[in-house]
Amino acid sequence: MMEKKSSHILNASSNLLGFSLVIITSLKISKISHSTHLDEFAGIACIFFAFSCFFSFLSIRAKSEERRNRFEDIADYSFLIALFCIVLAVIIVTMNII
Repeated sequence: MMEKKSSHILNASSNLLGFSLVIITSLKISKISHSTHLDEFAGIACIFFAFSCFFSFLSIRAKSEERRNRFEDIADYSFLIALFCIVLAVIIVTMNII
């Protein structure tokens, strides 16, 4: 039987949501958000990490096994999309595209 990963997704996505918000805040404070797409990638990541948190929580609380699996899949894919956005943001910073 497959091990449930909703609690792990909730923990990781909430931590990375905070990381994404720190990126956006630091870009706004340093006033370089208008000259790069870094804040857009971080903003998209925030939205998908928030979706991931929400659906993983719903998965933990769901009574039906079918709903639990559906919510967990949505949380999993949302987390993957958000992680991809963060990787793009890191690549932008690493390659000095700013």
